[in-house]
Amino acid sequence: MINVSDFKKTYGSTLAVAGLTFQVQPQQVWGLVGHNGAGKTTTMRAISGLLSPSQGTLQVAGYDVAEEALQAKANMAYLPDDPQLFDALTVGEHLRFIAAAYKLEDYQDRAAELLSYFELTDKVDTSAEELSRGMRQKLAICCAYLHDPPVILFDEPFTGLDPKAIRRLNESIRDRANDGAAIIVSSHLLAMVEDLCTHFLILSHGRPTFAGTHQELFERFEYQGHKASLEDIFFRATDLVEEVACAAAVDILDPVHE
Repeated sequence: MINVSDFKKTYGSTLAVAGLTFQVQPQQVWGLVGHNGAGKTTTMRAISGLLSPSQGTLQVAGYDVAEEALQAKANMAYLPDDPQLFDALTVGEHLRFIAAAYKLEDYQDRAAELLSYFELTDKVDTSAEELSRGMRQKLAICCAYLHDPPVILFDEPFTGLDPKAIRRLNESIRDRANDGAAIIVSSHLLAMVEDLCTHFLILSHGRPTFAGTHQELFERFEYQGHKASLEDIFFRATDLVEEVACAAAVDILDPVHE
């Protein structure tokens, strides 16, 4: 459903992502983790079609994101870390707008179900500018789910959500994966994604330090029979890359050092 092949993105002389390749199949939830500037958001925006790759190809539901943009975007939903809503529109008007954009008919029952699930029913006539940060996030999630996309991209989706809303979001992600969706969740909150994701992609300086299943990740970093947490694994995986990068920098600055 999501196919990223040899993806590279540069901004001038700055390398953001270097030759990234991975696939997300139906019923998989991939956790995309990495430090600030690791290339997570760049990768998500490229898959969504908001950024053009400097190299490589990206496909969504069999459509090339660059060459078949409309078809690719029709099969996905992208929830950025700061969803941009229309402040003058009400909650209900946002859903009507999304229904019109995707040419959905008889969407009302689906919209009502989503609003009820995320506890926004009593806000249907409230404008977006009057909503709290968490309610704006829940509205954005409802808009993303309305057309039942087979591919869903979440960039820091837990921002502003209370514990109950986080639980609801996690349940909804699992439900959609079970129904066949391919999902990527990018988050700094490692504890939130540790038990949610079936696969993980750890990035450091735009390069993958690990890509594989949940089981493979934890087995690889198991130490003397003790299971590490995702946070432990993250630091061990990225610290190793930092050590290699520092050693390379020393070689460049002082090639004759011993």
